[in-house]
Amino acid sequence: MLEVIGGQVMRERIVLIGAGSAVFTRGLVADLIRSGAEAELALVDIDPEALEVAERLARKMITARQSPIKLASAVDRRQVLRGATAVICTIAVGKRRAWEQDVFISRKHGIFMPVGDTVGPGGSSRALRMIPAMVDIAGDVIDLAPETLFFNYGNPMAPVCRAVRKATGANVVGLCHGVPNVARYLANTLNISYGSLQYTAVGINHLTWFISLRAIGRDLMPELHRIATQRLAQTPASHLKPLSSEDSRPSARIDPYESPCGDLFSWQLFQLFGGFPAPLDRHVTEFFPQFFREGSYYGHTLGVDAFSFEGTIADGDNAYDEMRADAYSPQPLREDYFEHFSGEHEQVIDIIDSIRRQRGRVFSANLPNTGQVPNLPPEAIIEAPAITDGEGLRAIAQQPLPSAIAGTLATRYLWVETVVEAALEHSRQKFIQALVLDGAVHSIEQAEALADDMLQGQASHLPWIKRT
Repeated sequence: MLEVIGGQVMRERIVLIGAGSAVFTRGLVADLIRSGAEAELALVDIDPEALEVAERLARKMITARQSPIKLASAVDRRQVLRGATAVICTIAVGKRRAWEQDVFISRKHGIFMPVGDTVGPGGSSRALRMIPAMVDIAGDVIDLAPETLFFNYGNPMAPVCRAVRKATGANVVGLCHGVPNVARYLANTLNISYGSLQYTAVGINHLTWFISLRAIGRDLMPELHRIATQRLAQTPASHLKPLSSEDSRPSARIDPYESPCGDLFSWQLFQLFGGFPAPLDRHVTEFFPQFFREGSYYGHTLGVDAFSFEGTIADGDNAYDEMRADAYSPQPLREDYFEHFSGEHEQVIDIIDSIRRQRGRVFSANLPNTGQVPNLPPEAIIEAPAITDGEGLRAIAQQPLPSAIAGTLATRYLWVETVVEAALEHSRQKFIQALVLDGAVHSIEQAEALADDMLQGQASHLPWIKRT
């Protein structure tokens, strides 16, 4: 992968901030190696131990494929940012241990979340940690690499990207694998090839509505409605019966990513609103807490025996342990090592290449609303189709969304603005306001108590909070 500047070919210089990620670093390095790029890659993580694991493993991967990639690492990002042509952020302030507190403290207040990193009390709490850190990173990017391509994968996506742009003006682009993954899901459901599918998906990250679906000039939405009607009519009665207390205990053994009832809620939303929501029930349920009080989910409990949160955390811990074992093992990487990694990293290398070569490809990206969706708030971070050009990613103009779909998003964007203000202003009151706007709490008193418990639980990551 080579950048062309002024007619001269330049080597791409990529900085990955948050390189201690249990999954992303392996995937990014694998993608770079597959591309055959003569690139430079600098790994950054504030945790020296996690950084050493990432660097050791990356060097083994580069050696295994005799790749021309040049590798560097640093705990201090400023040491490697100057001259960067692309900066990719995958940070998670507090990592999985802080994430656990977001979800477990919420459970103590009777609020159950399957993910807890986007909306709900978990997403609001995570925003307080993530926003100051990302604003600081953006300031360094503007100072040391103002022309770089700047990508964010960290959640909560919309508040992080909105805060960075509002506080610094940095041209950050949010990326997520949810929309293309659901496009593949819908292609399989319709029994057509993913490559033939043409679609438009618009919304807020983790509630992005497929409003158009076509293949070879044919409108596929009527067929999808037929399938939805059939699926909803055939819902097994067992999915609607409450489980025993023995069956509903938290378990790390339950597949945390698979719905126990075929993503029934997403199909119901499709029948009601006429758009199919990505990325399915695990995330989408968190945007409609009024339907899932006490975590009740078609006879299951969200985050417990439906999309086990403990299972998600265990998967992350296990992935990091495997990464560490591979990094320090005296043995070379196994022959099939590169076949096992795909996921959130999958678009960014293709996007960079398409920008450099001005290929005009379309990707799903999180960008500010400058008019591309006329009936959503200005400057709100919209996840929607964007096209690559020589400057980066440019949002593609859309028709106004149906009023009801716009309604599911408009209030969420005002929640985003409120939680951004809470994080930037260090405001307990605005944090409480955000919890009320989110809708998971049942009273102002509960919002106040939950806010105080969360602020104390995350005080080590929030310097403005006085510990009690």
